[in-house]
Amino acid sequence: MKPQIVWFRRDLRLADNPALVHATRSGPVIPVYLFAPGEDGVWAPGGASRWWLHHSLLALKHTLEERGLRLIIREGTDSLSMLRELVSETDAAGVAWNRLYDPLATARDRIIKRTLRADGMTADSFNAALLQEPWAVTKKDGGPYRAFTPFWRVLRASGIDEPPQPPPGRLNGPEHWPAGLEPDALGLLPSIPWDRGFHAHWTPGEPGATARLEHFLEHALTDYGRRRDLPAEAGTSGLSPHLHLGEISPRQIVAAVNTHRQQYRIPEQDVEDFLAELGWREFAHHLLYHQPDMPERPLDARFEHFPWSDNSEPLLRAWQQGRTGIPLVDAGMRELWSTGWMHNRVRMVVGSLLTKNLRIPWQTGEAWFWDTLVDADLASNSMGWQWIQGCGADAAPYFRIFNPVRQGERFDPDGSYVRRWVPELAKLPAKHIHTPWSAPQAVLDAAGVRLGDAYPAPIVDLASSRNDALEAYRVIRNG
Repeated sequence: MKPQIVWFRRDLRLADNPALVHATRSGPVIPVYLFAPGEDGVWAPGGASRWWLHHSLLALKHTLEERGLRLIIREGTDSLSMLRELVSETDAAGVAWNRLYDPLATARDRIIKRTLRADGMTADSFNAALLQEPWAVTKKDGGPYRAFTPFWRVLRASGIDEPPQPPPGRLNGPEHWPAGLEPDALGLLPSIPWDRGFHAHWTPGEPGATARLEHFLEHALTDYGRRRDLPAEAGTSGLSPHLHLGEISPRQIVAAVNTHRQQYRIPEQDVEDFLAELGWREFAHHLLYHQPDMPERPLDARFEHFPWSDNSEPLLRAWQQGRTGIPLVDAGMRELWSTGWMHNRVRMVVGSLLTKNLRIPWQTGEAWFWDTLVDADLASNSMGWQWIQGCGADAAPYFRIFNPVRQGERFDPDGSYVRRWVPELAKLPAKHIHTPWSAPQAVLDAAGVRLGDAYPAPIVDLASSRNDALEAYRVIRNG
């Protein structure tokens, strides 16, 4: 019986993998991963994503080897050519894969499917990444949604409880395996070890994703609605990077949440608040599918003419390095650099400061997050930055400018988050931890804080820059 090639992409798992299940029904299986970052254009994986991918491939390779299979890794510039070479080498009958929804990937996959079928192969693709295909939820007029709440209402009502598929019970490989590379050969790890802190926070791979979900259900689903906004607490799931590379599926998460809710009587509001976060991920893919230029251009065309600030390079560097002199912002940017992740509440705050108080284009922040986030997802990243700027779908109103001082005082009232990531301020009392510039000199001296030296003075005045941003918004709104 001829083998089937299973083309792994951002679905690096065995459970709930419809392409893998389909292939096992037709014959021996050849698992393949093709590394062709040039096909992603400017959105090739950033540094943090490449770190995660390296370790996720190692985990998948190990899991497959436990089942008697190999992971065949190839590197090149053209996925279609690599697939055709593999078909020729193995005499495979077909190729199966799970769909991606990024604009370049969807265009490429259509060509690959058409070409392979013309070659006489079977070529089948499946949905493994989303609860619903991005084209499946539409308004009554058939058009796409531009606001989250009605989108989620329809998606939620349509049913999100399709049971996940278990991993195949038996996997058979071919008699003769084609040659492949080891993950190390892809050069995904950084040459300078800026990733040291990642290892203490993350365990990439399907087993790591399962363990993180179980920990979240046991320790954080109850009271999720309140604790998810507190950056000093482990109140969020931390599943976003696992979801991005498909080490776990949203169907698996929904099924596990429903089981846990029934067994332990978790408050309904906590469950719904968490499921809505999966809904935001679905909405991001819905938007990107219907607005393929969303990563580069504002959905609200008026923002093409937004008056950005001049001479912003020093301000950008201070923001990237967590040296703005605004404690909550600096804590978030340092958490990002150290762990490859940032709390969602803080992402909104640092984004607001960059795009509104500093008036630096949202695409600049989007690109920095793309390179530094382990969960850098094209749909969610671009949607989030457009939301922060106020130029996207379901965007924050133009006058919503997050005040990082008030955000810190509300969501990090005792300063635990700031003390962890900005140790220069650790000895300041809670009263002054979010506004060290307003602390009496005696308080600063007692805490060992020297503003402008060990810790910078604020690079921007929050009140006046807010007014400048509002004026800039008025300019484009009045056209």
